[in-house]
Amino acid sequence: MAYDARGHGTSSPAGPADYRYDELAADAIAVLDALGIPRAAIVGQSMGSATAVAVALAHPERVRSLAIVTPAHRGAPSPNLEHWDALAEGLATGGPEGFLAALGPLHVGERWRGAVRTVILQRLGRHEHPEAVADALRGIPRSAAFDGLEALERISVPTIVVGSRDDVDPDHPLAVAEEYVRRIPGARLVVEEPGESPLAWRGGALSKEILPIL
Repeated sequence: MAYDARGHGTSSPAGPADYRYDELAADAIAVLDALGIPRAAIVGQSMGSATAVAVALAHPERVRSLAIVTPAHRGAPSPNLEHWDALAEGLATGGPEGFLAALGPLHVGERWRGAVRTVILQRLGRHEHPEAVADALRGIPRSAAFDGLEALERISVPTIVVGSRDDVDPDHPLAVAEEYVRRIPGARLVVEEPGESPLAWRGGALSKEILPIL
């Protein structure tokens, strides 16, 4: 089962000030409650990976395993709020193309630039409420999913961390995934081979890697 985070995809918008990791974690618990699921294996990617960690730390009794895909969150608000505000403004005023313009040059190898651009446009284009995504881009980086990387040491469920190599996916540094693995007891790291596209971009390969823990 998968769901869209508040304001994303087909989910309803929240108020402009209601995009924080504590709210996203509460939404995940609300989904489990609504479906009558007492305990779940949770998978999250990027922002969703921080949300998954927040759920595991705040509600450990509801989580039986974790798949943390391309984490970037370090347990504190973003140090680069101007960047996120610029992306939000670009999306709000110019749609997906405005977002790309605000993003600036794609710092990936030439081999991947066309694919990355296409993926960004496709993903942004599926949101029914782009103004809500802009609100999320402003709000979520100002919040923390957990209190410092040390909090990861309290996770006690089987965990797999899926990283990406920086030359293809620099927004999700491999070093962060490696730090998660060092901190989370018993966690296992998987990452694509050099020169391959990230596992997070390949649904079948990603599913094969995380299926055992689910």
